Formats: sequence, structure tokens, C-alpha cells
Amino acid sequence: MSLTSIHPEARIGANVVVEPFTSISQHVEIGEGTWIGPNVTIMDYVKIGKNCKIFPGAVIGAVPQDLKFAGEITHVEIGDNTTLREYVTVNRGTAASGKNITKVGSNCLLMSYVHVAHDCSVGNQVILASFTGLAGEVEVHDCAIIGGSSGAHQFCRVGAHAMISGGSFFGKDVPPYALAGRRPLAFGGINLIGLRRRGFTNEQITLITDIYKVIYQSGFNVTDACHKVEAGFPASVERNTILDFIRASKRGIIKSVGSLEEE
Repeated sequence: MSLTSIHPEARIGANVVVEPFTSISQHVEIGEGTWIGPNVTIMDYVKIGKNCKIFPGAVIGAVPQDLKFAGEITHVEIGDNTTLREYVTVNRGTAASGKNITKVGSNCLLMSYVHVAHDCSVGNQVILASFTGLAGEVEVHDCAIIGGSSGAHQFCRVGAHAMISGGSFFGKDVPPYALAGRRPLAFGGINLIGLRRRGFTNEQITLITDIYKVIYQSGFNVTDACHKVEAGFPASVERNTILDFIRASKRGIIKSVGSLEEE
């Protein structure tokens, strides 16, 4: 008797290893070289990329925990070279959101007990530490890191290369390149060590620092500060990334440490 349950119509790539007591449903596609550990559940409408590692207890593609979900076909998509550690859960999208899909990018690490809710979008090279929970429709952009036991309110966004300290709970957007901590979560400067590790030059780091001085320390409101940045700094990837992120924010961005009292 087989110790695994793999639907005969599931599309399993070359050199995929599926360990015992794992269940793989019909509408599933798994890329070549991926390892699926024991006691994993992969439900319908899931696509997993190449060379991923899925550890015991993970559940991928369960229906969303959203009362608006009415049984429609929605999806989960996971990129290449991504690792999901023990008991990670990634839920399907919803039609009500207009997105219909929950995405986790390539080269990500989701540590044990991470939860990615319906319609979330997690970029590439993202690290979510253990017990982090993303509510519905949260966006985490490329190369961001969220410390363990953190929770993101639905619709929040975390910018590229941002780093959030463990034990954080936040209901506003964390802008790109930021280092965020304290309670309530606040901007504490730029993610200097992370940017250096990613190969940012001193000139790029100085530019990002100077832009955030205008946004957080000039005394202007956010809208006016963005105008000042646009007028005062030449167009660059870094400037445009910051301005585009802030201007697209619907929940507003986190405040600075100096404007808050720690709990």
C-alpha cells in the first residue's frame, strides 16, 4: 500500500521527491527537482516551481479563510528555489479581491509556522521568520525581511529591502529600504546592513538616507515631502522606488521613531 496520495493527473516534474504520508491533489503542478517532505498537504490549484523544498506539515492551497469566498476556482503560485519550513500555510486567492491568486516568489525562505493568507503577494528573495502572519492581500516586496512572531494587517505593504524587527504588529505600510521597529512600529532609519549585503554603493545609501531625511525629518507632511524629494533629487531607481511606493499607499506609511512614544 502506498504511503503517499498523489492524484494521477497531478503534473509532477522530473526528479521530484515526494516523501511518505504526503497528499497531492489533482490540479497541482510541481517543477523539477523539488523536494516535498513527509506529511505535506498540497491541495488543488497550486503551482510550485523548480528546486523548492517543502518541509513536513506544510499545507499549500487550502481555501481562503475569508467569508466572501464562495467556492470559486482560485490559485496559489510559488516560484523557484523557495523553501517552506515546517507547518507553513499558504491559502488560495479569492475572486472578491479581484486577484484570484496568492503568490510567493522565487528564492524565498518562509520559516516554520508562517501563514500567508488569501491574495497576498510575496516577492523574490523574501524572508519571513517563524510565526509571522500575513493577513489577506498583504504585499511584501523583493528582498524584504520580517522578523519572527510579527503580524501584518490586511492590505498592508512592505517595501523592497525593508527589514522589520521580530514581534512587530503593523497596520500601515513600511517603505522601501527602511529599518522598522518598536511598538507601534516606526521608521528607525534605513536598512544599512541589508543594503550593504545586497551590494548597494555608498552613493546609493547616502541618497536613500537623504531622501528619508526629507520625508521624516523636514517637518513637511508626506505629500509635500514627496514633492520636495521629486524636485530636489534627480530621477534614480532608488528615488522612484520610494516615491512610487509612498504615493501608492492607501493605509499611509509608518511614522518615525521620534514622533512616537514606545509602549
